[in-house]
Amino acid sequence: MSDSEHRQIARDSLFVMAELRLDGVGGEHRVRVRNLSSGGLMAEGNLGVQRGQLCWVQIRNIGWVEGSVAWVQDTRFGVAFREEIDPMVARAPIASGEGTPRYVRPPLAQFEPGALRKI
Repeated sequence: MSDSEHRQIARDSLFVMAELRLDGVGGEHRVRVRNLSSGGLMAEGNLGVQRGQLCWVQIRNIGWVEGSVAWVQDTRFGVAFREEIDPMVARAPIASGEGTPRYVRPPLAQFEPGALRKI
């Protein structure tokens, strides 16, 4: 896609944390995702990324997405995805289930003070 085509893609402003892997740099780095579209994202982090660098971003509810650094300005940078994603999936609440730890599930029903409950 050309630069003008990328600018036509609708972007959603949001603030979520993500993990980033950079080609040629060991480990995973935590970044703040400022906006997200089907074709890419804008992230913020003090990493020293370079334009054109291959990267992978772990996006909430989506998983690892491959892309490349499209632009860099100070601590912010853009990532163009190799394949499009559905950005609304990243906005969806994290589903609870059997394997979901108690601390991320919705709170248990609240009981009135002094009320007894059957066990």
